[in-house]
Amino acid sequence: MLYYLFRFLEQWGISGSHMWGYISFRALLALILSLVISAWFGEKFIKFLKSKQITETQRDASIDPFGVKKIGVPSMGGVIIILAILVPVLLLGRLRNIYLILMIITTVWLGFLGGMDDFIKIFKRDKEGLKGKYKIVGQIGIGLIVGLVLWGSPDVKMNENLAIEQQGQETVVKHMVSKSNRIIILPTMVIRVICS
Repeated sequence: MLYYLFRFLEQWGISGSHMWGYISFRALLALILSLVISAWFGEKFIKFLKSKQITETQRDASIDPFGVKKIGVPSMGGVIIILAILVPVLLLGRLRNIYLILMIITTVWLGFLGGMDDFIKIFKRDKEGLKGKYKIVGQIGIGLIVGLVLWGSPDVKMNENLAIEQQGQETVVKHMVSKSNRIIILPTMVIRVICS
């Protein structure tokens, strides 16, 4: 959102607003913002969870091969990670980018699955949490959605071409990836043809 605001301000000649057009500047701000969110909000959120006694229950020893005792460990910590990802992305990202949209949808979808798992473990007092088949269906579902969007979207750009050149006894295979009127030549492979 801030990206679009500062792009608008750039049209009015506000000094410094052009910096928001640089992805490196926005990436650095996103890094700093996510660290601040995870450190500041994370600490307060963990204290809140402990005060409300929203914690893990003891695992069954037969399904816990590593012997991790999670009694009293706050649950639902994934909320911290999701907020540390989504807030900087929504504030600093170009929200028309298909990859960014897919990342947001995937994060929210899988965060919802994890939240349901923790909700069932804590409030329903079921150590198993969300049943495995629902987790698998949810993960396969988002995988299919992302795959189909990447396959069918005209906004996804990736063209790979092979150029084969005969140079006497050598065949040179060049991998070229074209991106928006630029051709990047990746490392070439030379195949020697032995003539008898």
